[in-house]
Parts: sequence; C-alpha cells; structure tokens
Amino acid sequence: MNDREAMFDLYEELRKITSALDEHEIAYALCGGLAMAIYDHARTTVDIDILILSESLESTLEVAAELGYSIRGLDMHFGEIEIRRVSKFHPTTRHVLTLDMLLVTPAIREVWESRVLADVEGGTLSVVSREGLIALKKFRSSGTDMDDIAKLEQDIRDETN
Repeated sequence: MNDREAMFDLYEELRKITSALDEHEIAYALCGGLAMAIYDHARTTVDIDILILSESLESTLEVAAELGYSIRGLDMHFGEIEIRRVSKFHPTTRHVLTLDMLLVTPAIREVWESRVLADVEGGTLSVVSREGLIALKKFRSSGTDMDDIAKLEQDIRDETN
C-alpha cells in the first residue's frame, strides 16, 4: 500500500468512526495528524486520534468494536495525557488501522472546551482548536510535534495580522 492509499483508508475510517460517534451521540474532537490536515497542514500519519470524555470511553469502545476495532492495545500515558488504543486489520490489505482515544483529564479540560466544528466534505467534524492542538502536542514534544506547533503558531499569528 502506498502513502496515498493509506491516507485514503484513514480518511474513510475517520468518516466511519465520526459518523458512528455522531449517530450514538458521543461527543469527540479530532486531534493529532488528521486534525493538522483539517488546518491545511497535511502530513503522513498512521492512526486516528480523537479526544473523548472519560465517561464516554466504554460507549466509544463499543462503537469502535462495531466497526471492527477489537484489538485492544496497552494503555498509554504522556504526563497527564491518558490514551486508550484499539486497532483492527484492514480487510483487504491486512494493514493495521489504529484508533487512539485521548481521555479528557483535568490537565486538558481547556483543550476539550476549545473544540470547534470544521466543514469537511459537505459535513461537519468536531476538531480540537489550533490552540488546543498546540497544548496537546506540548505534552509529548516529539520532533514532529514541535514542527506542528510551529505551523499552528504561525497560523495564529497570520490570523491576527
């Protein structure tokens, strides 16, 4: 599978996941690499990251399982960020598709409150604000995160000028 096919799969999976979450009235906000694409900074990513309320975890896991995400990963922690991971195998390519659910903790409550609706392909999608993405990326501060932060901060500066 080439990068273009992989991205198509991720966008298709994103559509399925967000449609199912909307159908079950589970609040979420897209974050991570796909959120960067919403803000016109497309880059290679290998998973779907969403922010959810802790009390929505079980419902979200049930929705994900309905979509085939039944492989439970280890719980992850980055400082005060808690992540729950589920994966599945793509039915034809057998590549692993992963959904990371970041739980809203007191440390990132403001990020949750800053989420916005974005117009995407004729519909709307809940996404973490630019400022919220910056705050999340500062927790891990990888090289990619630092590059993303610089781009988002430039966007904010451009909007205020």
